[in-house]
Amino acid sequence: MGLFLSLERSLALMLISLITACTLSDCYDPLDPNGNITVTFDINQWIPEGYVARVTIQNYYQYRHVDKPGWKLGWTWAKNETILSMAGAFATKQGNCSSFKFQTPPHSCEKSPVIADLMPDALSENKPDGCCHGGLLAAWAINPSKSFSSFEMTIGNLGTNPNVQAPINLTLMAPGPGYTCDLIEDTDPSVYSDIGGKRQLQAYRTWKSTCTYSSFIANQAPVCCVSLSTFYNPKITSCPTCSCGCREADKNTVSCIREGYSEPESDSFDNNDIVKCTDHMCPVRIHWHIMTNYVTHWKVKLTISNYNYERNYSNWNVLIQHPGFSQSTTAYSFNSTMLPSFGFSDEVALFWGIEYYNDELLYAEEDKVSAVSTQILLRKDLDSFTLRNGWALPRRIYFNGEDCQMPLPDTFPMLPNVSSSLKPTNPVFLLCIYLTFKRLFT
Repeated sequence: MGLFLSLERSLALMLISLITACTLSDCYDPLDPNGNITVTFDINQWIPEGYVARVTIQNYYQYRHVDKPGWKLGWTWAKNETILSMAGAFATKQGNCSSFKFQTPPHSCEKSPVIADLMPDALSENKPDGCCHGGLLAAWAINPSKSFSSFEMTIGNLGTNPNVQAPINLTLMAPGPGYTCDLIEDTDPSVYSDIGGKRQLQAYRTWKSTCTYSSFIANQAPVCCVSLSTFYNPKITSCPTCSCGCREADKNTVSCIREGYSEPESDSFDNNDIVKCTDHMCPVRIHWHIMTNYVTHWKVKLTISNYNYERNYSNWNVLIQHPGFSQSTTAYSFNSTMLPSFGFSDEVALFWGIEYYNDELLYAEEDKVSAVSTQILLRKDLDSFTLRNGWALPRRIYFNGEDCQMPLPDTFPMLPNVSSSLKPTNPVFLLCIYLTFKRLFT
């Protein structure tokens, strides 16, 4: 009996350790520790038996955006609230409104409504400011002006002397699972400007909740992997085998069904994805190639390939952690910006596509894989730059906020034994040789 209790206690401790480890590694991003999506309810007008509220969804994630088919926001009413009307969004179900026999039918009588965004082509009379982006929210570091969405709703059915309470059990699908929201709590009333900033208005009451993403809660298989190559070694370090799943035994199969992946383009989230059959089985591969070593600079080619047969990646972004980004960096075919490193010794750079040029990573076809690429020129820090021991290779890469599977260091392409030829040649030295030979043979 004592042995059984001891074993039970050990298993419990192991479970607690596992939960703690998941919380630290998967529910918190050290490269974006302040990232979250904040949902704000502002009551701006009281009406008989209810109020008028404006709801704002603000994405504070630096590099995690909300893609198609967009966000869905849900909650449970604390009392008998009813959504009488709504502008800038819609409830997906009207529910049972049979008790409103001789009145205009309410927009939604659901106890736990689910709200979705309107498309940009919505009627103008149903479009308050800040609404109607089709559920898309840009990442904060890329486009702050498109990182939020708002809608208005008129709430009734609270009686003649309403005791207003905040909704409970807030849920956010953005677009799939993975987000956990705090309690909706009272906070200081929001203050906003009017008449071109000449007048300040204040909400009567404000409730807020913060939603954070966890890959552990999303239970999603890895989305991307990294491969490496250099000009000084013919070896290409491929993505680790089975990075995002393992392929079928038949090597002649072209397309494979990859399980454990929630497809945002579909509302079903059936956890299946059709990708090109590879040893890594990832929908996205990111390749880092060291192209050239100059005297004061070095150059890299960054290529992002889509192996997914069914999905385009709109407004994609790639985050790379590398010490070389501490110096001046120029990306020729992508937008880029530096992000705070939050105490890490390696700098962090964010890259994304140029609008109407390469901001959409198209789906793969039978005979080819779709890709976007850029060359990146980096200035050298002569005190730290080296091609030895994998220093010039990235430390960590994210695609659309998801951590990509990196090769193990012992598989990195290494310098050959005789590396003197890899040192940048001084152009003055070359000119001297040229002039000497010219004098000898003329």
